[in-house]
Amino acid sequence: MESQFKANIDGTQVMGSRSDDVKVANRRSIRSSDFLLRIVVLVTTLVAAIVMGVAKETRVIPVALGPIVTPMFVAVPAKSHYSSALVFFTVANAIACAYATISLVILIANRTATIGLSLYLTILDLMVMALLFSGNGAASAVGILADKGNSHVGWNKICNVYGKFCHQTTASVIISLIGSVFFLLLIILSIFNLHRRSR
Repeated sequence: MESQFKANIDGTQVMGSRSDDVKVANRRSIRSSDFLLRIVVLVTTLVAAIVMGVAKETRVIPVALGPIVTPMFVAVPAKSHYSSALVFFTVANAIACAYATISLVILIANRTATIGLSLYLTILDLMVMALLFSGNGAASAVGILADKGNSHVGWNKICNVYGKFCHQTTASVIISLIGSVFFLLLIILSIFNLHRRSR
């Protein structure tokens, strides 16, 4: 019984036979999607780490020494490495970027990825995605405090003073969140691919 493969527009192949037609996922389209998603993750996490790493602003702020003394004007810088949460965010994005680069090299070197290699990469993808989302959460929490402050514990908002710094931090978090979502899509695609290959 002879069968024929015909490619469809949606990236599937139709295996024709006399009894029925069976759709088989096109492995090339899945692999190209995997590469594309990893490249997007690499670029977004690299940009997020760089933007956060260079985020800084110096403002001249009046400092009151007492109720009677005239306030002094002091140049006070705001830098991302002053906050441990923002440092964690930057390191998480750098790790995700390095991992995306290494996984791309591994996939290029092993064009015919085995189920075992795909499973290991999917597990590592999950771990790096969790690290990335936790870094995003930490940076977002600090960003909300910087924008709104917290009157209950006496923390003043600083985004009304350090506007440029807060805008850079916000842009970095948004870019990193985009990378995290693409990481999630990559994991969903990998799980779907593993499930298809194990049947």
